[in-house]
Amino acid sequence: MSIHIEARPGEIAETVLLPGDPLRARYVAETLFEEASCYNQVRGMLGYTGTYQGRKVSIQGTGMGIPSISIYLHELIHEYKVKNLIRVGTCGGIQEYLELGQVLLAMGACSDSATNQLAFDKIQYAPIASYPLLWGANQAAESMNIDCLVGNIYSTDLFYLDDPHRYDQLIAHDVMAVDMETSALYTIAAREGCRALSVLTVSDHIITGAKSSSQEREQKYMDMMKIALGIADR
Repeated sequence: MSIHIEARPGEIAETVLLPGDPLRARYVAETLFEEASCYNQVRGMLGYTGTYQGRKVSIQGTGMGIPSISIYLHELIHEYKVKNLIRVGTCGGIQEYLELGQVLLAMGACSDSATNQLAFDKIQYAPIASYPLLWGANQAAESMNIDCLVGNIYSTDLFYLDDPHRYDQLIAHDVMAVDMETSALYTIAAREGCRALSVLTVSDHIITGAKSSSQEREQKYMDMMKIALGIADR
């Protein structure tokens, strides 16, 4: 048992799906898992373990932002020996070619967060996905006829921004979308010798203003879950 996760040893699988929304964790566990059991309710950050196609897998809510996911990553890795960390979250599109519901595989993650600056001093570290998971996710998507795009994203500490030109350089350099967690996921996983991947769904478009409802973000975007579980199954 850790500070923020009350699971007993052995209750969490080596592969964990990581949605920001704990209600999404519950919905996926109840919808796609077999024999799902809840192992965590601390601070309402729900976590479940079950089986998918005969293989043990867990799903753990992380909350929003780099500080929050960093806490759960640390405890999952150090206290529960998790090896494969797959974020299944939503993101805001910034490229014109992205539509709501589009699935993205984050190959790399730019960031404005100071966390890597504190760790690396003057070095500009480039957080990237684990290639075996990235390759496996792309193969899983193809086998299920799920359209997904692979590329760079941007992890920010600020959800609300007043600067309309904030994303101009990112758009010019073909960064696809914005989330708030992936940079930390990739950095921590690399440091700890774990595998990590973010499988994301575009839930809103920052440039056009299109957006999904909270219920759609919680329950509708299941293609990314199927891709992530396809990796877990392998």
